[in-house]
Amino acid sequence: MKGIFWNCNGFADSKKYRFLSDLTKEKNLDFIALSETGRASFLQNTLNTICAGRDFIWHCLAPRGRSGGMILGVHLLTFDIGEIEEGDFFIRFKLRHKENDFKFNLISVYGPAQSTLRSNFLSELVRVCSKDTLPMIIGGDFNIIRRPNEKSNDNYNDRWPSLFNVVIDALNLREIELTGRKFTWANNMPNQTFEKLDRVLVCTEFESNYALATVHTLNREISDHTPLFFSTNNMSSTYQPQFKFELGWLLRDGFCKMVSHVWQNTVVTGSPMDRWQMKIRRLCQHLRGWAKQHVSGVYKKEKIALLNSLDELDKKSRTYHAE
Repeated sequence: MKGIFWNCNGFADSKKYRFLSDLTKEKNLDFIALSETGRASFLQNTLNTICAGRDFIWHCLAPRGRSGGMILGVHLLTFDIGEIEEGDFFIRFKLRHKENDFKFNLISVYGPAQSTLRSNFLSELVRVCSKDTLPMIIGGDFNIIRRPNEKSNDNYNDRWPSLFNVVIDALNLREIELTGRKFTWANNMPNQTFEKLDRVLVCTEFESNYALATVHTLNREISDHTPLFFSTNNMSSTYQPQFKFELGWLLRDGFCKMVSHVWQNTVVTGSPMDRWQMKIRRLCQHLRGWAKQHVSGVYKKEKIALLNSLDELDKKSRTYHAE
C-alpha cells in the first residue's frame, strides 16, 4: 500500500497536477490525501489527471473562507470502501484492503493554523479516533509541533505540543519516523523558519499488520510543505522495483546517444529544478522499458555465466590451498 499526504498550499498550478500524476505512475499510489487545496470542488478531468487516469473515488471538503480545503482519493482496484465521513478538520474513509482483507480507517487531517481553533481540532481528533475499533492511520498537516527540536528557532510554547502529545498517548498512537529530512514546512521570509508540522500516526494494530511501513519526505519545490510518501513496503503484484542504473549500460553501443536523444526531446517548462526533475523522470521511465526489452535477458545470462566462472575459480582456489 502506497500513498501521499500533502499540504499542497493551493491547487491552481498545473505543476502540481503534473507532479501528482507522475508520482502516481512512478510510485503506484493507492491513495492521495491533499490539504489546503482552497477549492470546494474539482472537475473530473482534473481528478483524472491527478491520479493518472486510474479508477479513484474522491471526497472533497470545502475550505473555510480563504484557507483550508481537503480532498482524499483511493484506488478502487486496491480498496473496498465501507463509509466516508467528514468533519471540520478531517476526512475519513473506512477501507478494506482487497489483497489481504485488512480493514482499517484512513484519516486525512488538516489542523488549523489559528491557535483559537486548535482545541476544537484536538477534540475532533479524539472523537473520530475513539468512535471506531478498527485499526487506523492518520496523516496530514497537523499544524502543531510535538517538541522543541521540531522547530529551527527558540520561539517555542509548550502548551499545544503538550496537549497534542497527551492526545497521541491517550489514543495509543505511534508516529512513523520520517526519513529524508527533519522539517516539513518553511515560511517564505528572508530569515526562514523551519518546522515539522506534517506527520503520519498509526495505532498498534495497524503497525503490527504493516511492520515495515515507512514515511519518506519528497521534494518541497512547489509548496511550502513537504509531501509525505507512505509505503507499507510489502511486496505485491503491483510492486515496482526501485530504478537502478547499471554501469554496464555505458558499454553498450549507442547508449549515450540514446540518453542524449531522450533528454533533449523531453520538453518541459518551469524552474531549472522543475525541468531537471521532469527530464530525469522521463529518462528513468525510458530506461526501464529499454532495459526490459534489450538488456534484462542478456544481462542475466551474462551475470549467471560470470558468477559460475567465479564459483569455479573459487572451487579451484580452495582445492589448490587444500593440497
